[in-house]
Amino acid sequence: MPALHARMAVRRGDFTGAVVARCAAEVPFYGELPRRTLEGEVTRSITAVHDLLLRALREDGVMGPGDLTRLIEWSGRRAEERVPLEAVIAAYLIGAEVWWQVLAETAEPEELTGAGAKLLACLHAAMPAVVLAHRNAQEDIHSEDKRVRRALLTALLAGRPYEDLAEAAQVTVVGGHEVVALAFESSPPSRLVQSSLEALAGVPVLMDHVAGIALLPGSCDLSGLPDSLGKDVGQSVFAAAAPAVEPTAVPAAAAEAGRVLDLVQRLGRPPGLYRLDDVLLEYQLARPGDALLRLAAKLDPLADHPYLLETLRVFVDHGHNRRRSASELCIHRNTLDYRLHRVSTLTGLDLTVPAEARLLQAALVAADLT
Repeated sequence: MPALHARMAVRRGDFTGAVVARCAAEVPFYGELPRRTLEGEVTRSITAVHDLLLRALREDGVMGPGDLTRLIEWSGRRAEERVPLEAVIAAYLIGAEVWWQVLAETAEPEELTGAGAKLLACLHAAMPAVVLAHRNAQEDIHSEDKRVRRALLTALLAGRPYEDLAEAAQVTVVGGHEVVALAFESSPPSRLVQSSLEALAGVPVLMDHVAGIALLPGSCDLSGLPDSLGKDVGQSVFAAAAPAVEPTAVPAAAAEAGRVLDLVQRLGRPPGLYRLDDVLLEYQLARPGDALLRLAAKLDPLADHPYLLETLRVFVDHGHNRRRSASELCIHRNTLDYRLHRVSTLTGLDLTVPAEARLLQAALVAADLT
Protein backbone atom coordinates (compact mmCIF):
# COMPACT_ATOMS: atom_id res chain seq x y z
CA MET A 1 0.00 0.00 0.00
CA PRO A 2 2.62 2.56 -1.00
CA ALA A 3 0.08 5.25 -1.83
CA LEU A 4 -1.65 4.95 1.56
CA HIS A 5 1.75 4.82 3.25
CA ALA A 6 2.69 8.12 1.66
CA ARG A 7 -0.58 9.78 2.68
CA MET A 8 -0.29 8.47 6.30
CA ALA A 9 3.33 9.65 6.52
CA VAL A 10 2.16 13.19 5.87
CA ARG A 11 -0.25 12.87 8.84
CA ARG A 12 2.55 12.10 11.34
CA GLY A 13 2.09 15.39 13.20
CA ASP A 14 -1.68 14.93 13.42
CA PHE A 15 -1.28 11.41 14.81
CA THR A 16 1.39 12.27 17.37
CA GLY A 17 -0.35 15.39 18.63
CA ALA A 18 -3.69 13.62 19.02
CA VAL A 19 -2.15 10.68 20.93
CA VAL A 20 -0.19 12.95 23.29
CA ALA A 21 -3.27 15.06 23.98
CA ARG A 22 -5.48 12.05 24.70
CA CYS A 23 -2.86 10.39 26.93
CA ALA A 24 -2.54 13.55 28.99
CA ALA A 25 -6.33 13.89 29.24
CA GLU A 26 -7.30 10.23 29.81
CA VAL A 27 -4.37 8.55 31.60
CA PRO A 28 -3.63 9.95 35.10
CA PHE A 29 0.08 9.12 34.93
CA TYR A 30 0.60 11.15 31.74
CA GLY A 31 -1.69 13.89 32.97
CA GLU A 32 0.67 14.53 35.88
CA LEU A 33 3.81 14.78 33.73
CA PRO A 34 5.42 18.19 33.10
CA ARG A 35 4.65 19.73 29.73
CA ARG A 36 8.31 19.54 28.67
CA THR A 37 8.25 15.77 29.23
CA LEU A 38 5.10 15.34 27.16
CA GLU A 39 6.57 17.44 24.37
CA GLY A 40 9.93 15.71 24.65
CA GLU A 41 10.33 12.04 25.57
CA VAL A 42 6.63 11.10 25.25
CA THR A 43 6.27 12.74 21.84
CA ARG A 44 9.47 11.08 20.57
CA SER A 45 8.25 7.65 21.72
CA ILE A 46 4.87 8.05 20.02
CA THR A 47 6.52 9.26 16.83
CA ALA A 48 8.75 6.17 16.86
CA VAL A 49 5.72 3.88 17.20
CA HIS A 50 4.07 5.78 14.32
CA ASP A 51 7.11 4.99 12.18
CA LEU A 52 6.82 1.29 13.03
CA LEU A 53 3.17 1.29 11.98
CA LEU A 54 4.09 3.08 8.75
CA ARG A 55 6.66 0.40 7.91
CA ALA A 56 4.10 -2.31 8.57
CA LEU A 57 1.66 -0.50 6.27
CA ARG A 58 4.23 -0.34 3.50
CA GLU A 59 5.46 -3.91 3.91
CA ASP A 60 3.72 -7.13 4.92
CA GLY A 61 1.96 -5.87 8.05
CA VAL A 62 3.94 -7.97 10.53
CA MET A 63 6.55 -6.42 12.79
CA GLY A 64 9.98 -7.94 12.24
CA PRO A 65 12.47 -8.98 14.95
CA GLY A 66 14.19 -5.61 14.78
CA ASP A 67 10.94 -3.75 15.41
CA LEU A 68 10.02 -6.01 18.33
CA THR A 69 13.50 -5.57 19.77
CA ARG A 70 13.02 -1.82 19.75
CA LEU A 71 9.62 -2.15 21.43
CA ILE A 72 11.10 -4.41 24.12
CA GLU A 73 13.93 -1.93 24.70
CA TRP A 74 11.48 0.96 25.01
CA SER A 75 9.27 -1.02 27.41
CA GLY A 76 12.22 -1.85 29.64
CA ARG A 77 13.20 1.80 29.68
CA ARG A 78 9.66 2.85 30.63
CA ALA A 79 9.70 0.35 33.50
CA GLU A 80 13.03 1.71 34.71
CA GLU A 81 11.48 5.17 34.66
CA ARG A 82 8.70 3.76 36.92
CA VAL A 83 5.96 4.21 34.32
CA PRO A 84 3.06 1.94 35.40
CA LEU A 85 2.31 -0.94 33.04
CA GLU A 86 -1.36 0.06 32.88
CA ALA A 87 -0.32 3.52 31.64
CA VAL A 88 1.87 1.95 28.94
CA ILE A 89 -0.95 -0.32 27.75
CA ALA A 90 -3.41 2.58 27.76
CA ALA A 91 -1.03 4.65 25.61
CA TYR A 92 -0.69 1.84 23.05
CA LEU A 93 -4.46 1.37 22.85
CA ILE A 94 -5.04 5.10 22.48
CA GLY A 95 -2.42 5.11 19.74
CA ALA A 96 -4.22 2.26 17.96
CA GLU A 97 -7.53 4.15 18.14
CA VAL A 98 -6.01 7.36 16.80
CA TRP A 99 -4.16 5.47 14.06
CA TRP A 100 -7.44 3.92 12.94
CA GLN A 101 -9.20 7.29 13.01
CA VAL A 102 -6.48 8.81 10.84
CA LEU A 103 -6.66 5.79 8.55
CA ALA A 104 -10.43 6.21 8.20
CA GLU A 105 -9.91 9.84 7.23
CA THR A 106 -7.05 9.12 4.83
CA ALA A 107 -7.62 5.72 3.19
CA GLU A 108 -9.83 4.91 0.28
CA PRO A 109 -12.72 2.54 1.14
CA GLU A 110 -11.04 -0.38 -0.62
CA GLU A 111 -7.85 0.19 1.42
CA LEU A 112 -9.42 0.11 4.89
CA THR A 113 -9.84 -3.65 5.25
CA GLY A 114 -6.20 -4.39 4.51
CA ALA A 115 -4.95 -1.49 6.63
CA GLY A 116 -7.13 -2.58 9.54
CA ALA A 117 -5.80 -6.14 9.31
CA LYS A 118 -2.24 -4.83 9.42
CA LEU A 119 -3.01 -2.74 12.49
CA LEU A 120 -4.44 -5.79 14.30
CA ALA A 121 -1.45 -7.88 13.28
CA CYS A 122 0.88 -5.24 14.74
CA LEU A 123 -1.07 -5.15 18.00
CA HIS A 124 -1.10 -8.95 18.17
CA ALA A 125 2.68 -9.04 17.84
CA ALA A 126 3.49 -5.97 19.93
CA MET A 127 1.29 -6.17 23.03
CA PRO A 128 2.53 -9.51 24.45
CA ALA A 129 6.14 -8.44 23.89
CA VAL A 130 5.55 -5.05 25.53
CA VAL A 131 3.80 -6.54 28.58
CA LEU A 132 6.38 -9.29 29.08
CA ALA A 133 9.32 -6.89 28.71
CA HIS A 134 7.78 -4.39 31.11
CA ARG A 135 7.01 -7.04 33.73
CA ASN A 136 10.48 -8.57 33.49
CA ALA A 137 12.05 -5.15 33.95
CA GLN A 138 9.71 -4.40 36.87
CA GLU A 139 10.64 -7.68 38.54
CA ASP A 140 14.33 -6.86 38.19
CA ILE A 141 13.71 -3.39 39.62
CA HIS A 142 11.59 -4.73 42.49
CA SER A 143 14.19 -7.39 43.28
CA GLU A 144 16.90 -4.77 43.44
CA ASP A 145 14.67 -2.46 45.51
CA LYS A 146 13.99 -5.31 47.95
CA ARG A 147 17.69 -6.13 48.17
CA VAL A 148 18.60 -2.53 48.93
CA ARG A 149 15.80 -2.19 51.50
CA ARG A 150 16.84 -5.42 53.22
CA ALA A 151 20.40 -4.14 53.33
CA LEU A 152 19.16 -0.82 54.75
CA LEU A 153 17.16 -2.52 57.51
CA THR A 154 20.09 -4.82 58.31
CA ALA A 155 22.36 -1.80 58.66
CA LEU A 156 19.87 -0.01 60.92
CA LEU A 157 19.38 -3.07 63.14
CA ALA A 158 23.13 -3.56 63.42
CA GLY A 159 23.86 0.10 64.12
CA ARG A 160 26.01 0.43 61.00
CA PRO A 161 26.14 3.43 58.59
CA TYR A 162 22.89 3.55 56.67
CA GLU A 163 22.79 6.92 54.87
CA ASP A 164 23.96 5.72 51.43
CA LEU A 165 21.60 2.75 51.49
CA ALA A 166 18.69 5.00 52.48
CA GLU A 167 19.41 7.25 49.52
CA ALA A 168 19.64 4.27 47.15
CA ALA A 169 16.39 2.83 48.50
CA GLN A 170 14.69 6.25 48.33
CA VAL A 171 13.50 5.72 51.90
CA THR A 172 13.46 8.43 54.58
CA VAL A 173 14.74 7.11 57.90
CA VAL A 174 15.39 10.33 59.82
CA GLY A 175 13.33 10.94 62.95
CA GLY A 176 11.55 8.51 65.23
CA HIS A 177 10.34 5.01 64.46
CA GLU A 178 8.38 2.19 66.01
CA VAL A 179 10.27 -1.09 65.88
CA VAL A 180 7.73 -3.93 65.81
CA ALA A 181 8.43 -7.62 66.38
CA LEU A 182 5.76 -9.94 64.98
CA ALA A 183 4.80 -13.57 65.47
CA PHE A 184 2.02 -15.59 63.84
CA GLU A 185 0.37 -18.95 64.40
CA SER A 186 1.80 -20.02 61.04
CA SER A 187 3.85 -18.28 58.39
CA PRO A 188 1.55 -16.07 56.27
CA PRO A 189 2.54 -14.88 52.77
CA SER A 190 5.08 -12.11 53.16
CA ARG A 191 3.32 -9.99 50.52
CA LEU A 192 0.15 -9.92 52.65
CA VAL A 193 2.06 -8.87 55.75
CA GLN A 194 3.98 -6.22 53.81
CA SER A 195 0.90 -4.74 52.12
CA SER A 196 -1.09 -4.73 55.37
CA LEU A 197 1.66 -2.88 57.27
CA GLU A 198 2.10 -0.38 54.45
CA ALA A 199 -1.65 0.26 54.36
CA LEU A 200 -1.50 0.98 58.10
CA ALA A 201 1.61 3.16 57.88
CA GLY A 202 0.75 4.92 54.64
CA VAL A 203 4.39 4.63 53.49
CA PRO A 204 6.75 1.83 52.37
CA VAL A 205 7.73 -0.26 55.39
CA LEU A 206 11.15 -1.81 55.95
CA MET A 207 10.68 -5.40 57.11
CA ASP A 208 12.74 -8.52 57.65
CA HIS A 209 10.16 -11.25 57.05
CA VAL A 210 12.45 -14.00 58.32
CA ALA A 211 13.19 -12.30 61.64
CA GLY A 212 9.70 -10.80 61.87
CA ILE A 213 10.98 -7.25 62.48
CA ALA A 214 9.36 -4.19 60.89
CA LEU A 215 10.25 -0.50 61.05
CA LEU A 216 7.23 1.84 61.03
CA PRO A 217 7.07 5.65 61.31
CA GLY A 218 7.05 6.95 64.87
CA SER A 219 3.82 8.81 64.15
CA CYS A 220 2.00 5.60 63.22
CA ASP A 221 -0.88 4.58 65.51
CA LEU A 222 -0.25 0.90 66.28
CA SER A 223 -3.32 0.32 68.45
CA GLY A 224 -5.22 -1.35 65.62
CA LEU A 225 -2.27 -3.27 64.19
CA PRO A 226 -3.06 -6.75 65.60
CA ASP A 227 -6.68 -6.60 64.43
CA SER A 228 -6.02 -5.18 60.95
CA LEU A 229 -3.01 -7.39 60.28
CA GLY A 230 -4.75 -10.44 61.75
CA LYS A 231 -7.76 -9.85 59.49
CA ASP A 232 -5.55 -9.46 56.41
CA VAL A 233 -3.51 -12.62 57.02
CA GLY A 234 -6.37 -14.65 58.46
CA GLN A 235 -4.80 -15.55 61.80
CA SER A 236 -4.00 -14.19 65.25
CA VAL A 237 -1.03 -11.87 65.61
CA PHE A 238 1.40 -11.28 68.46
CA ALA A 239 3.13 -7.91 68.22
CA ALA A 240 5.62 -6.13 70.46
CA ALA A 241 6.64 -2.53 69.83
CA ALA A 242 9.42 -0.33 71.12
CA PRO A 243 10.12 3.30 70.15
CA ALA A 244 13.37 4.45 68.57
CA VAL A 245 13.67 8.23 68.81
CA GLU A 246 16.33 8.26 66.08
CA PRO A 247 17.90 5.73 63.70
CA THR A 248 20.83 5.04 66.04
CA ALA A 249 18.33 3.82 68.66
CA VAL A 250 16.88 1.14 66.37
CA PRO A 251 19.14 -1.74 67.56
CA ALA A 252 18.18 -1.25 71.22
CA ALA A 253 14.50 -0.87 70.34
CA ALA A 254 14.58 -4.05 68.24
CA ALA A 255 16.20 -5.98 71.10
CA GLU A 256 13.55 -4.70 73.53
CA ALA A 257 10.67 -5.55 71.19
CA GLY A 258 12.08 -9.02 70.62
CA ARG A 259 12.42 -9.71 74.35
CA VAL A 260 8.88 -8.48 75.05
CA LEU A 261 7.48 -10.65 72.25
CA ASP A 262 9.29 -13.72 73.53
CA LEU A 263 8.13 -12.98 77.07
CA VAL A 264 4.40 -12.66 76.29
CA GLN A 265 4.49 -15.89 74.30
CA ARG A 266 6.25 -17.76 77.12
CA LEU A 267 3.72 -16.43 79.59
CA GLY A 268 0.82 -17.62 77.44
CA ARG A 269 -0.61 -14.14 76.98
CA PRO A 270 -3.34 -13.71 74.33
CA PRO A 271 -2.56 -12.28 70.87
CA GLY A 272 -2.33 -8.51 70.74
CA LEU A 273 0.06 -5.57 70.90
CA TYR A 274 2.44 -5.33 73.85
CA ARG A 275 5.00 -2.83 75.07
CA LEU A 276 7.53 -3.04 77.84
CA ASP A 277 5.22 -1.16 80.22
CA ASP A 278 2.67 -3.96 79.83
CA VAL A 279 5.07 -6.57 81.25
CA LEU A 280 7.48 -4.58 83.43
CA LEU A 281 7.34 -6.93 86.41
CA GLU A 282 7.51 -10.03 84.25
CA TYR A 283 10.35 -8.52 82.22
CA GLN A 284 12.41 -7.94 85.34
CA LEU A 285 11.58 -11.36 86.78
CA ALA A 286 12.67 -13.00 83.54
CA ARG A 287 16.30 -12.15 84.24
CA PRO A 288 18.04 -15.49 84.78
CA GLY A 289 19.63 -16.32 88.12
CA ASP A 290 19.19 -18.05 91.48
CA ALA A 291 16.55 -15.54 92.60
CA LEU A 292 14.21 -16.58 89.78
CA LEU A 293 14.58 -20.26 90.65
CA ARG A 294 14.05 -19.63 94.38
CA LEU A 295 10.99 -17.54 93.61
CA ALA A 296 9.48 -20.28 91.45
CA ALA A 297 10.25 -22.81 94.21
CA LYS A 298 7.71 -21.05 96.46
CA LEU A 299 5.07 -23.03 94.57
CA ASP A 300 6.76 -26.42 94.99
CA PRO A 301 4.38 -27.41 97.84
CA LEU A 302 1.52 -27.19 95.33
CA ALA A 303 3.13 -29.57 92.84
CA ASP A 304 1.01 -32.49 94.00
CA HIS A 305 -2.15 -30.38 94.09
CA PRO A 306 -2.71 -29.08 90.55
CA TYR A 307 -6.24 -27.93 91.34
CA LEU A 308 -4.84 -25.63 94.05
CA LEU A 309 -2.30 -24.20 91.60
CA GLU A 310 -5.08 -23.61 89.07
CA THR A 311 -7.21 -21.92 91.73
CA LEU A 312 -4.34 -19.63 92.70
CA ARG A 313 -3.68 -18.70 89.06
CA VAL A 314 -7.34 -17.88 88.37
CA PHE A 315 -7.59 -15.89 91.58
CA VAL A 316 -4.52 -13.83 90.66
CA ASP A 317 -5.62 -13.38 87.03
CA HIS A 318 -8.96 -11.97 88.24
CA GLY A 319 -7.32 -9.46 90.55
CA HIS A 320 -8.26 -11.35 93.76
CA ASN A 321 -11.94 -11.06 92.87
CA ARG A 322 -13.57 -14.03 94.64
CA ARG A 323 -16.91 -13.91 92.80
CA ARG A 324 -15.37 -13.90 89.32
CA SER A 325 -12.79 -16.51 90.29
CA ALA A 326 -15.40 -18.89 91.68
CA SER A 327 -17.55 -18.38 88.58
CA GLU A 328 -14.72 -19.24 86.19
CA LEU A 329 -13.76 -22.31 88.24
CA CYS A 330 -17.45 -23.34 88.49
CA ILE A 331 -17.19 -23.79 92.27
CA HIS A 332 -18.94 -22.30 95.30
CA ARG A 333 -17.41 -19.28 97.05
CA ASN A 334 -16.90 -21.41 100.16
CA THR A 335 -14.95 -23.96 98.11
CA LEU A 336 -12.81 -21.17 96.69
CA ASP A 337 -12.05 -19.87 100.19
CA TYR A 338 -11.13 -23.35 101.34
CA ARG A 339 -8.74 -23.85 98.45
CA LEU A 340 -7.07 -20.48 98.96
CA HIS A 341 -6.65 -21.29 102.65
CA ARG A 342 -4.97 -24.56 101.64
CA VAL A 343 -2.62 -22.64 99.31
CA SER A 344 -1.61 -20.36 102.17
CA THR A 345 -1.12 -23.31 104.52
CA LEU A 346 1.06 -25.31 102.12
CA THR A 347 3.19 -22.42 100.89
CA GLY A 348 3.39 -20.51 104.17
CA LEU A 349 2.33 -17.35 102.33
CA ASP A 350 -0.91 -15.66 103.38
CA LEU A 351 -2.97 -14.29 100.50
CA THR A 352 -4.64 -11.82 102.85
CA VAL A 353 -1.27 -10.16 103.48
CA PRO A 354 -0.52 -7.84 100.51
CA ALA A 355 3.25 -8.39 100.52
CA GLU A 356 2.87 -12.17 100.63
CA ALA A 357 0.12 -12.11 98.00
CA ARG A 358 2.46 -10.18 95.67
CA LEU A 359 5.16 -12.76 96.33
CA LEU A 360 2.83 -15.58 95.31
CA GLN A 361 1.84 -13.67 92.16
CA ALA A 362 5.51 -13.19 91.29
CA ALA A 363 6.14 -16.88 91.97
CA LEU A 364 3.51 -17.77 89.36
CA VAL A 365 5.32 -15.64 86.79
CA ALA A 366 8.67 -17.15 87.75
CA ALA A 367 7.23 -20.66 87.40
CA ASP A 368 6.04 -19.81 83.88
CA LEU A 369 9.51 -18.57 82.97
CA THR A 370 11.53 -21.49 84.29
